[in-house]
Amino acid sequence: MDCLKRSPSFKLTHWLVVLVAVVHSTSGLYEDQIGKFDWRQHYVGKVKFGGFDSSSLDRIIVATESNALAAISAKSGDILWRQVLEKSPRGDIKLLHVPNPGNGVQASGRSSNRAFDVVTVTGASPAMVRGWNSNTGSLEWEWSLLPSAPEKAEHAFWFVAEGSLYHVVPVWGSHIELTEYMVSTGQQAKPTTTRISAAWIKEGKCTIADRFFACGMEQQVLAIDLLADNPQIVAKPLETMALDSPRAVPGEAAIVQDDIMYSLESDFKLALGAEGSALVDDNILEGERVLLRSSVDRARNVLQVSARKLSDNSALEAIEFVADYGETFGSPDLIAVRCKTTGGNGPRGQLACRVLISSKDGALTLIQQGKAKWTREEALADVETADFLDLTLSDAEGAIEEELNNKNEDNELEWDVFGALQRRITSQISHVKNLVLHVLGLGPAPSKAQKAGLVRDDFGLHKMLVVVTSTGKVFGIDNISGKQHWARYLPEMIGFANGQSIKLMVQRTSRFYPLSAQCLILGRHRDNKNGLIYQFNPITGQPVNGGIVQLPYKIRQASLLHETGPDFLRGVLLLDENNEAHVLPDSLAKYANNFYMFSADRESATIRGYLVEYRNGKLSTVPTWTVDLSGAGKTQQIIAIEGKNPIEHVHSQGRVLADRSVLYKYINPNLIAVATHGPDNIHKYILNVYLLDVVSGSIVFSMSHKRIRPPLQMVHSENWLVYSYYNDKVRRTEVTSVELYEGKTQTNSTVWSSLDAPPMPLVERQSYVLPVAVATMQETITEKGITNKHILFGLTTGAVVEMSWALLDPRRPVTSPEKAREEGIIPYMPELPMPHEIIINYNQTIANIKGIHTAPSGLESTCLVFVHGLDIFVTRVAPSKTFDLLKEDFDYFLITVVLILLTSTSYVVKIFASKKVIKQAWK
Repeated sequence: MDCLKRSPSFKLTHWLVVLVAVVHSTSGLYEDQIGKFDWRQHYVGKVKFGGFDSSSLDRIIVATESNALAAISAKSGDILWRQVLEKSPRGDIKLLHVPNPGNGVQASGRSSNRAFDVVTVTGASPAMVRGWNSNTGSLEWEWSLLPSAPEKAEHAFWFVAEGSLYHVVPVWGSHIELTEYMVSTGQQAKPTTTRISAAWIKEGKCTIADRFFACGMEQQVLAIDLLADNPQIVAKPLETMALDSPRAVPGEAAIVQDDIMYSLESDFKLALGAEGSALVDDNILEGERVLLRSSVDRARNVLQVSARKLSDNSALEAIEFVADYGETFGSPDLIAVRCKTTGGNGPRGQLACRVLISSKDGALTLIQQGKAKWTREEALADVETADFLDLTLSDAEGAIEEELNNKNEDNELEWDVFGALQRRITSQISHVKNLVLHVLGLGPAPSKAQKAGLVRDDFGLHKMLVVVTSTGKVFGIDNISGKQHWARYLPEMIGFANGQSIKLMVQRTSRFYPLSAQCLILGRHRDNKNGLIYQFNPITGQPVNGGIVQLPYKIRQASLLHETGPDFLRGVLLLDENNEAHVLPDSLAKYANNFYMFSADRESATIRGYLVEYRNGKLSTVPTWTVDLSGAGKTQQIIAIEGKNPIEHVHSQGRVLADRSVLYKYINPNLIAVATHGPDNIHKYILNVYLLDVVSGSIVFSMSHKRIRPPLQMVHSENWLVYSYYNDKVRRTEVTSVELYEGKTQTNSTVWSSLDAPPMPLVERQSYVLPVAVATMQETITEKGITNKHILFGLTTGAVVEMSWALLDPRRPVTSPEKAREEGIIPYMPELPMPHEIIINYNQTIANIKGIHTAPSGLESTCLVFVHGLDIFVTRVAPSKTFDLLKEDFDYFLITVVLILLTSTSYVVKIFASKKVIKQAWK
């Protein structure tokens, strides 16, 4: 039995194992909550370069306009690995080189296990050359090139030929500088840089096509072979005037100008069509060059791909196909092709090909043997604006609404007893009839929204997320599941000047049954830069009133009217470049009377105010004020303008102090925050922040920060302003909060008037230190404004932090007096805490966060959140906890049993009590 006794070391090991097991189990707390109320989708962005990895049959290497390098599965379209590079311009990918052994067509099911180094070149000054492992995406090696003339290197080109990397630096109107490097080490293969005379090169007209440097010059293309011993100029006459720079054909010394392909080595010329593209590959037929050409038939919505051998210009029907091409896709670009032997005589002969196509709208599609294998909507990697829209009512709720809205024409028996009874009986008979027909399968077919489950829930948590991207593509996404219900492509629409994005405006929500919701997208025409609008139903995605409408004028400012028309539609007030007002639709022009607008010029830092009047059936604008914020030296420029959320509700008009008095908030709905930035001779940079009333033009408050650099993020709500910036003096990110109060007496508690405004407000301000950089900011918003306000910080690390307003309160005292403790104010500390518990996306990191959008739900405690960047993320937050909702672990069974027992006991006790009263009465 002694051998069965446990030694002390065994007992210690046993307890250590138990301890480790217990500690490990605690890391799974709330793990069941992951993905229950949130979801995340990964993207890589619009593809610029791509190629099939020769070391794997299931891997495609792509480089995108969003500065991402990724490997995508050819079978499923999933991201195998992704590397997000630096932001522009340092992270702009200039070159992607995917090695190809050139061994012809690979046999089916065979591939090499050896990983090749994928080479990328990013940036210009310095330029970073990196080698990546194609299997894992890990960085294998890198070297940098710091040019002697950075202004020249910004327009540099790169290409790989014969195992060497070439750096091409054009000096416009003079010559071309060519330098050869060894790819992996960065050493120059030749001791000197070659200078090639080219006085005909012009900026914005040139490109690199294989080893040729080509430029479009009026009605001809001039090109020069950079690797020739004695470079000669090659001239190709064009059929039309060259307005844009030519596009290079991947894999061939050829360019595309005005939808015509010109070979730079021969007299070969091919018309590609209005939406055509070309690609040359030399691995399809064991080294023989094959030209693939794509074209789109919009009448049938099909994509046609044809192939021919460049050696004899004969057609290669074995890899030609016709595939379905949706109307929501833009012009296609052939990115890469890969073929393999099928081992038999299939419908395509002995070749089975995969073709990777990137559309102009951002979609990435892989077509295999004439069928789309998968599609990735990469336009969602560049979202510009979004909004949450209420869904439609269910059939039962719609019937109730129709019953309540049912009115007789004479309006005599509208709400009398007999009319209500008649409507109730008719409604019940209709419900029974529909039920019988539904059971028999003879009932009316449900609508598309009903089939898709797009109906409003009890708590208003299920909404339609309308997303507008920079490529002009609009999506309708389910905020619960993340499913894309519809998509529309607006190829002619672009954003406004000075970096202003496309605008999304909600003219009518789904609350006005039976009227459908209506939204409007406002932008500019790609060619003439005039205004362009698109009206649509946000639930179904169908256009309204013809959809796209081109305006005959350029748009300077736009705003929704406060009042609605007879059909509950809000008009849009537009201010054109001549400061003339227009209302869409025209029938709502009368609601624009006495409407105040403003316009801002970022370059001159000038803001102007206008009064819109409606007289004698016409709209007119009257300039009312002008404010110049450029400073004494005219060096300041406007970098940010932030207004208040138009759907915001202020629940509390004041703040109760420790002595039970009220400090009333300065709530001005016409107040905007304006930030200007510019150089200074003493302090390097100066940031000025103004609070400006856009009705009267008065500056309510201003503040200056010295040695401050962007990025600047601002949030303006109720009576406070929060903004973050980078302090160049101490090299850290800081946050400043400003709060405005009228005082202990309120001037007017019912109506606010900027023309008769109260005295200047009392201002409380405080600054704090953040340990990380801020990419974007947004405040939470709820339906009634009762819930506490929290600030959402989108960090550059990919985390989204929910910070309580109590930490940013500018009234936090340096010491902690009794009054502050009674008010519940936290003592001041310069560093803001950043615990992991306040990260609402926990480990769901969002790459390159660009913006956060919040919207109220039907629950006062809950706010819906949409975060977009290279990825998109949707969740919900409860700043004051879910005070209006039962917990998930609420024990319904126990409370039911207790209620039944209490009810039964009370009934039994009631019987005994009555008997006791009777007995006492007989005594």
